[in-house]
Amino acid sequence: MSPLTVAIMAGGKSSRMGADKAFVRVLGRPLIEDLIENLSGLGQEMILITNQPDGYRYLGLPLFSDVMPDKGALGGIYTALHYSTHPHTLCVACDMPFVVRPLLEHLIALAPEGDVIMPRLNREAEPFRAVYAREACLGPIRAALEANRLRIISFFPQVRVRWVEQPEVEQFDPRHLSFFNVNTPADLEEARRLANKL
Repeated sequence: MSPLTVAIMAGGKSSRMGADKAFVRVLGRPLIEDLIENLSGLGQEMILITNQPDGYRYLGLPLFSDVMPDKGALGGIYTALHYSTHPHTLCVACDMPFVVRPLLEHLIALAPEGDVIMPRLNREAEPFRAVYAREACLGPIRAALEANRLRIISFFPQVRVRWVEQPEVEQFDPRHLSFFNVNTPADLEEARRLANKL
């Protein structure tokens, strides 16, 4: 496997939560601190993509704001690839309370099989648990953004996508814990309930 950047995506507006999702606490520490610890060692570098860098400086990670502002999630992925210094980038959401490392390690190991390695659950693409090849994806994503085609899959016709379908996902994460996001106060309560059972 070629060298890898891990990019934590903290660009969302957290409007449904009412507070910055990255700093809510599931078990003691802010979610972002648990995530950084759980992702450590997966790549050769870790970066954080955010348009509000001040709150994250204490973490000691390189912080980058959107290269092309107001382009949503796809713009965040473009920014991660733009600033990555390695051939592949694993993009993960900042609001993942449960990191199932064997699944992420599997996605990383599949990198030679495509330009995008992306799980798909119930026919829904999961772009923030996915691996992107920098050289192959940067141009097509930029073209999509410049045309204001902001759907994550808008650049897929120009690249090789290796889908990781549900049965393959479930070999490593049978309960789909990796795909739990904390978007609302109710999600936070559910995350705390689940965390106490793990």
